[in-house]
Amino acid sequence: MKVCAFLPILLAFSISLAASAQDATPPAGPPPQVQAGPGSAPSSSAAPGVQGQRGRGGWPGGGGMGRGLMGTVTEVAADHYTVKTEAGETYIVHYSANTRILKQPARPAGGGGGGGESGPGGGNPPTAIKPTDIKVGDAIATIGEVDATAKSVGAVAVFQIDPERAKQMREMQANHGKTWYMGKVTAIDGVKITLMDQIDNAPHSIVADENTTFRKRRDPITLADIQVGDNIRVEGAVKGDSFVATTVNAMGQPSAAGASPGQHSDAPQPQ
Repeated sequence: MKVCAFLPILLAFSISLAASAQDATPPAGPPPQVQAGPGSAPSSSAAPGVQGQRGRGGWPGGGGMGRGLMGTVTEVAADHYTVKTEAGETYIVHYSANTRILKQPARPAGGGGGGGESGPGGGNPPTAIKPTDIKVGDAIATIGEVDATAKSVGAVAVFQIDPERAKQMREMQANHGKTWYMGKVTAIDGVKITLMDQIDNAPHSIVADENTTFRKRRDPITLADIQVGDNIRVEGAVKGDSFVATTVNAMGQPSAAGASPGQHSDAPQPQ
């Protein structure tokens, strides 16, 4: 499995993750300037919301600059981690004193898997840890500029991922296109909705039937309330040649200030 097919799952899962990073106390002094190593552009953003380029050419493995990486740590050094991705590729994650090193909390026992406003730990936001708290064998996710050619990451934030959460993220990726989609509506034709999916950066069509439930956040709506430009999360199943939706959750359109669906807390959650 290519890295670019796996890593965009960070977008869905990090809707709460990135929001928590943005809410965390910023380091003193000027914005972070990460020494990203040869071929990798440093990032000056405090905590990008895993936006920007995605899909082919946007994530490592696609040949371009991306904004996220997930993998297993194979080496810990004074200024970088060596990470092995799901595709078996090795990346150097460069960090500095300005890089936020955070521990993403475990899902609480009996929790509903929700990524509330306080973070993906169900009310427990990520906590700051020391770079040396990350050990060989840990799963980590990074936010920063990824250079797929140089196999290098200039990290603005590094998250130590709870093993159970890492497993859930992999399961989410495996189910993408089978049980859920998330993206912006580009066309509506009768009961067929076409969206540009934010995970694989490709168009997909879903079909509503008499059993489809429509909601905006937690409020019931109808298909007529869905508009082109809306960001939606769809759950359902493939039936024949169609993806039939059981639930369509509308998240509205980005605000004039540039808010994106990555700032909402109703991303698809692992079951």
